[in-house]
Formats: sequence, structure tokens, C-alpha cells
Amino acid sequence: MPTSREVAIFEAGIKLGALYHQFVGTPVSLESVELLERVIERSVLSQPFVKKVHVSINKDMIKKSENRFGYCELEGKMLYVEVSVEVEGETVRALLETDETGYPLMRLEE
Repeated sequence: MPTSREVAIFEAGIKLGALYHQFVGTPVSLESVELLERVIERSVLSQPFVKKVHVSINKDMIKKSENRFGYCELEGKMLYVEVSVEVEGETVRALLETDETGYPLMRLEE
């Protein structure tokens, strides 16, 4: 049987993976970015075991990527996400952030 910590780590990974694949490709503009950040947070918070989530979308990248209609598609490298998951008293914190090569990575922080 997996430990509570192992289950919490698994759940954190599931939350980040689901978030990434659900929202990448979403149309976003400078006018809608803050609302999209809150929508993503609320979506993740509605899932089991999630205690805290913070989503930040890189606004400079949106500015650089906007098309002639004033929006772009959300890319994984635009996301910074922190999620805290608790299972039976075991809490873990996981991150989704872009590494120094420009690749969005998910990792366990605590």
C-alpha cells in the first residue's frame, strides 16, 4: 500500500498534469489574463486534496505573442503554478515552471 505522502505526491502530479493539458491552448489576452488565472485556480481547488493553488501567467509573453486580433494561445511556458496537496496529514507542494532552457517542468518542491 502506498503511504499518505506517496499518495499526496501522486495527487499533486495529477493536478498539475490535468491543469496543463486542460488549459494550454486557451485564448488569452492582457484583458482576460487575470480572470483566466483565477478560473484555473478555482478549477484546481475544486479537486480532492487540494489545499492551496496559485497561478501566474507571464504577461510579457502574452504581449509578445498577441496576434492582430489582440490575443494569443496560452502556452505551457507562460505558466507558473504552485499547488499544495494534503492527504491524511501529509502535505506536499509541487510547481509547474519554465526551466532555464525554456521548457515547462513540473517538480516536487516540498
